[in-house]
Amino acid sequence: MFRKGTEIVPFFISHKDMETPVQAIEKMVQDMLANDPAYFLVEIKVKPTNNVKLFLDGDQGVTIEKCISWNRALYKKIEEENLFPNGDFSLEVSSPGVDEPLKLLRQYKKNLGRTVEVILKDGIKITGKMIEVGEETITVEETRGKNKKKEVITHQIQFDQIKSTTIQTVF
Repeated sequence: MFRKGTEIVPFFISHKDMETPVQAIEKMVQDMLANDPAYFLVEIKVKPTNNVKLFLDGDQGVTIEKCISWNRALYKKIEEENLFPNGDFSLEVSSPGVDEPLKLLRQYKKNLGRTVEVILKDGIKITGKMIEVGEETITVEETRGKNKKKEVITHQIQFDQIKSTTIQTVF
C-alpha cells in the first residue's frame, strides 16, 4: 500500500511485472527444455542493447539445427510476452564454445576425460586430464616433464577453489 494525500490506496505489482527479462526468459527456456531432458540451460546474457545470448548444452552436445529450432520457438515466446518494448531485441541461441568456462556440474561430468585448464582463485593454473568429477571436487591428472623425468601429479580440487575451468583442445 502507499499513501496518496490522506487516503491509503492499495498498490499491487503482479509477480510477472517484478520478473527481470533474464528470469522470464529462463522460465520460458526451462519450460521448453522440460520435454528434452538431454539438454540444459547454461547461461543467459542480456546486453543493454537488448541482445539476448542464450547458451544451451546437451549431454551429447548440441546441433546447429537444434539451436535454430530453439531460437525460433523462443523468439516467438519473447515477442508474445512483450518482454522488450516494441519488439526491440535480438536473440542468439548457441552452445557454449570451447573458450567458454564450464559453469555447471553437468558440464564437468560431460567433459570427463578431457584436458582442462583450471585456474584457481589464488591464481595457480593446473592443466591436465580431468579424471574424476564429484559433487564438490574434480580430480585433474597433470603430467610434468618428459621421458625419464616424466611425473604425473594428481590434484583434487574443491569447486569453491576454482575461478574458471576451460576445455583445452589437444592436437
